[in-house]
Order: sequence, then structure tokens, then C-alpha cells
Amino acid sequence: MAAANAQEFHDRMLSLGLARVSEAAAHASARLIGRGDEKAADQAAVNAMRDQLNMLDIKGVVVIGEGERDEAPMLFIGEEVGSGNGPEVDIALDPLEGTTLTAKDMPNALTVIAMAPRGTLLHAPDVYMDKLAVGPGLPKDVVSLDMSPSERVRALAAAKGCGTSDITCCILERPRHEDLIAEVRATGAAIRLITDGDVAGVIHCAESDITGIDMYMGSGGAPEGVLAASALKCMGGQMWGRLVFRNDDERGRAVKAGITDLNRIYSRDEMVTADVIFAATGVTNGSIVRGVRREPNFIETETILMRSKTGSVRRMVYRNPIR
Repeated sequence: MAAANAQEFHDRMLSLGLARVSEAAAHASARLIGRGDEKAADQAAVNAMRDQLNMLDIKGVVVIGEGERDEAPMLFIGEEVGSGNGPEVDIALDPLEGTTLTAKDMPNALTVIAMAPRGTLLHAPDVYMDKLAVGPGLPKDVVSLDMSPSERVRALAAAKGCGTSDITCCILERPRHEDLIAEVRATGAAIRLITDGDVAGVIHCAESDITGIDMYMGSGGAPEGVLAASALKCMGGQMWGRLVFRNDDERGRAVKAGITDLNRIYSRDEMVTADVIFAATGVTNGSIVRGVRREPNFIETETILMRSKTGSVRRMVYRNPIR
């Protein structure tokens, strides 16, 4: 019986270890803030994240990582991490969400990681995903990916009992979103454009009273979509994602990842089917967590640590001596 229990996913026991993983990655990448070298910043975060993951007593497999094995020789999809003892888990990670933000010392660069029981996180291929998210306390399926952008704004405004001019949407600033942006603005809604970091963009929806963001929409990386769904499962809110393919190579990646219905719309709970732990540590200052701070002889980070099982959201400040 003891051996069987050792294999259970004890999210409470594992959560602090997961926070240490994201903290280590933030520490490692902090020295490269504003240095203009995206690859070096990402590499530093990857190395630190792997080292800390391998200290955890888990049998982990990276299902959302730095791309395919041949393309990214570090924390690639399918890589095994952990000590090899303990529960079998899926790992979704972005060692440095916002490599450009870090290199340019711009807001909202994060280190992000999620953990769930094996086989419960969507194995999203490295393609685009059309995403839509709103916060908690709204009717089920109040908006949908099948609606036009203007229909979504009107439906959300009706559900909130306000005018469309009171709605603010978060959208990645990309040329592919020009028509989307124009249609949303035509409703009278406001738009907060972000240059990078759509995991943070989705998280903003969960705390709309604080962030002022009511809805996230637009296409971005599918792996980041699963990470965002993990966070939203902990904080509350609704999210939907549909994979977007630009060519046959990308369709092949989806098939390789086990995706059979290429047109399927995934809800939040279909992307993350069981209890999940989520941790994110600030690298540069942002609206979710504070960035890394250096003081004489100390380095300080802020981490948000969440568990879907309890709905708990914990903010932790970690002050560590500089050796």
C-alpha cells in the first residue's frame, strides 16, 4: 500500500518544489535582462529549470516544452525529468515567456511551469492556437470561438450588464490581428495591445477588477495556450482554443502529437483534464508579479503559485543571498 501511495499526485506536497523550479529559472535569466541576447537568456532559464526539475521526486515527461527534440536540445517535448521516483506527471513549461521582453527589459517577462498527473495535459504541437478567454462568474459558454469578434464583445457586455464601451480586450499586437483589432474597436470596446506574453494576457482575465481586462482573444502559440488554461483552471474563468495550421508540416506535427480532429475546439477542461499546479515567477516587472530585484548582497523574486484542487493562489517573495 505504501508503494502505491508513493505514486499518487500529491499536489500540495509538490507545489513548493514547482515554485523553486520557476524561481531558479528567473534567477538565471535575470543577469541577462536588457542585454539584447534572447537566446542566452532563454538558455540560462532552460538550464536552471532542468536542474531543479531533476531534483524533484517525480517521473516527469515534458509535454509542452521548447519544441521537438531535433529543434530544441533542451527541455524538448518528450524529455524525461525528475529523479525517477514518485508520481508520473505531465510537465508544461515555458522557461522564459518573453525572451524579447527580457532582452529589451520590457514588462511581463515570466518563467512559467505547470504540473499535472500523467496523461491529463493536452499534447499541443508547436503551432498556432486561436484563443478566447474570459474570467470567472459568467454564464457557461457566454462567448465562443464560433462567434465573430464583435458578437463576443456584445455577448460579454450583455452578460456583465454593461455597454460594449465598458469592455476591454487584450490582444497580441501582430499584423495578423489587424482585422480583429479593427472589428473589436468598431464595437466601441477598448483594446490593450501586448507585444508578447499571452500567458499573462489570459491570466489578466481572471482578475478583471484588478487588471481591467475582460476578455482575451487572438492567435498565439498552442503550447502557451495549454499553460494559460492551466492557470485559468486554478483561478477560475473560461477558455477555448482551436489549433491553426499554416501548412502540411504543421498538420503532421499535430498528428504526431496524437491529435485526430484537427478542427476541434478545446475547452479549458479539455486542455487540462485533472488537477494542476501552476507557478510563474517574474523576471521583469509586470502586472501579475514583480520582476527580479537586486539589492546589496541579495536577489529577490516574486512567484505566484496556484493549485486548481483548492483554488488557492499564493504569492511568495523569495529573498536569497548572492553568493
